[in-house]
Amino acid sequence: MALEQADNKPKPMAEHDVKRSIDAILTGIRVPELPYPVGKVAPETQPDWRPLLLSCWTEQRDESVTHLLKSVSLTWTVTQVNAAYIADRIMDVFLRTSGLHPVLVQRVARLRFLLAWRMGEHGASAFEDCIRDWLDSLSHCRGWSDSGGRSSRALLDQLDAMVIAVRESFESSSLAPFQAFTVDWHREGETRQSRASQLHERLVATEQGAARQRKAEQSARALVGRALKGRRLPLPVIRFILDAWLPLLKEIAFKSGNASEDWRHTSKLLEWLVWAGDPALSDRDRDRLYQVGEQLSDKIMDVWLRIQGKAMAPEVLQGIQSVLVARLRGETPELEAAISPDRPFEFDSRWLTTQDPAPQRIGQLRGHWFVEGEGKNEQRRYFLDLLLDSNEVLWTNGFGVKLGLMPWPEVDLAFREDRLRLLPEQNQFGSVLLDTVQALARVLLSQRRQREKAAAEAKARADALRIAKEAADLKLQQEAAARAQEQERQQAQAEARRLEDEEATRQRLARARLAEAETLVANIKLGGWIAVENTQALPQSNADGTDKGPQRLKLAVRMNSSGKLIFVDRLGLNRTEYLADQLAQAVAKGEVRVLNQAAEFDDTLSRVVGRIRVGKS
Repeated sequence: MALEQADNKPKPMAEHDVKRSIDAILTGIRVPELPYPVGKVAPETQPDWRPLLLSCWTEQRDESVTHLLKSVSLTWTVTQVNAAYIADRIMDVFLRTSGLHPVLVQRVARLRFLLAWRMGEHGASAFEDCIRDWLDSLSHCRGWSDSGGRSSRALLDQLDAMVIAVRESFESSSLAPFQAFTVDWHREGETRQSRASQLHERLVATEQGAARQRKAEQSARALVGRALKGRRLPLPVIRFILDAWLPLLKEIAFKSGNASEDWRHTSKLLEWLVWAGDPALSDRDRDRLYQVGEQLSDKIMDVWLRIQGKAMAPEVLQGIQSVLVARLRGETPELEAAISPDRPFEFDSRWLTTQDPAPQRIGQLRGHWFVEGEGKNEQRRYFLDLLLDSNEVLWTNGFGVKLGLMPWPEVDLAFREDRLRLLPEQNQFGSVLLDTVQALARVLLSQRRQREKAAAEAKARADALRIAKEAADLKLQQEAAARAQEQERQQAQAEARRLEDEEATRQRLARARLAEAETLVANIKLGGWIAVENTQALPQSNADGTDKGPQRLKLAVRMNSSGKLIFVDRLGLNRTEYLADQLAQAVAKGEVRVLNQAAEFDDTLSRVVGRIRVGKS
């Protein structure tokens, strides 16, 4: 499972991929609730935000750039809004994981205005080496605390100089002033680091000697204090112990240590000296008192001679000898409290029972930063070393300045009570930039896929709507064509019916006219006249082919057997023959009129036609 997770973890981006991704994120990503413009902003209407960012930097405002953009009623470009978001996100993540003191975090966080401006103007080129290198160099300041000391004020002065440099960069639209500041910063940092190494070496050597001296002092005082505590002794004994024996114990502890034979022997003589001088202890065993009293002075002188290399002055031991003689005689000399308000004696018995911590544990702590307190009141200290002689931790500010000493038991207790915490390693700005860009690139890719999916779905819906519309239009067209065809069919049927009706009417009229004409022809009597309207319609060829107008003819002969009618003109010439049917058709057509019955024929024909029309309607 771990291997699968490792395989699924995104691989680090190359430098050119980071720049390309930043440029894509600046123009492509969309973050909810940010003041993006509606549509594309024309170049001539793009707002200049440099004066606004400069004013925020000059005032050293603790405000996010995105909040600033929201508070101003201007139409910002997509690049400006995304540059503000990226600057805020990168600086927030970096400062949250940097391990810097909150005071420094507050000061450095305002660089978001510079980053936003540079990204809005130059895209990924905003993260030039000078900006990235300077932010990464802040790892040397992770142990800084707002202690008010000289080193603390020196860093704050440098940050004040940075404020001026960034303001000049805004005003000149160039990063050159800030770049000059970073050059000075790195040069001073290198000098400080090299000097810090030397100071640390000197400090450790000095403190180790002082620790050895301090251990000798405190161990001797602890041994004497433990022996004198609650005892009432003759004044000569008290003075001897404090004035002669205590310095001897200090010298032995310094030269040989607390585990040496001289220390053990001298400590034992101190106990016998107190025992012999305190009647409350020695009066219980007089025999032993005689033995101790006879040998004590000689043993004291032997130890003194061995340690000091010369005999003890007689006057130093004179008071002890007089007390011992008095005690051997059974006398009780005048007693005084060995430790009293009039004769205070401060000591710490823990110096006699110190336990060295495990070397492995000290190795894990040495050279690391620790923090005590919370928020702006937190104090940071550098675990330089453990002074083995005194079992004390040497704290510094990381640059060779001693912050103090702390007994190891107190340090261990502070660790266990979580009052003293290990300061996490700083997350480099370059790593934060890479992680942030990778995360935003994944968001951008997801948004692009969502947009492509939405566009594809919209296109599919549009295509479906188009196809549906085309199908509906086609159906409407087909229905319209069908209706047109049906209408044409109906119109054709109506027209055909009309023509049929007209033809039927015409035929009925023709039959009526023919019938009436037949009646007229049948009623023509011999000597009756007809008028041929069109001589071309004469059945004989005696017509001369010219149209001379109506020709009047008179019925001369009717042959009932053959139905032939013979007409002649007024002179009895130009004989013209008609068959009865032929003449009836000519009369019906209007080519021939029966003169004596023409008016009657017209009236009759009108009545017939009228009846036919009325019947049709």
